[in-house]
Amino acid sequence: MAYRKLGRDSKHRRSMLANLTKDLIMNERITTTETRAKEVRKFVDRMITYAKKGTLVSRRKALAFLQNDTEAVKKVFDVLAPRYTNRNGGYTRILKLDERRGDDALMVIIELVEGDAQ
Repeated sequence: MAYRKLGRDSKHRRSMLANLTKDLIMNERITTTETRAKEVRKFVDRMITYAKKGTLVSRRKALAFLQNDTEAVKKVFDVLAPRYTNRNGGYTRILKLDERRGDDALMVIIELVEGDAQ
């Protein structure tokens, strides 16, 4: 699977993506750079898919990736999974903003979409 290195070593990158995933799950909307948002979208979709399965194994996989944050895992399994029962992927939306002033990185808002798809 191809992935972005984001200028970090593997431990820092994994930790950063897990923290961004937790923040998006808890707040349902975060502002970050475009490349980070595109990368974190994969992990959020994976966590919601685990939650839709609802098995003990999937809960343990989610806990392992989210660094044992039981509050975030509880929200994914109890709140977000029922919200997306009829949706097959595409749980996030990326809205582009202006460039960041310091380094001209393209900033975006990544958010969870609302409810079921019609």
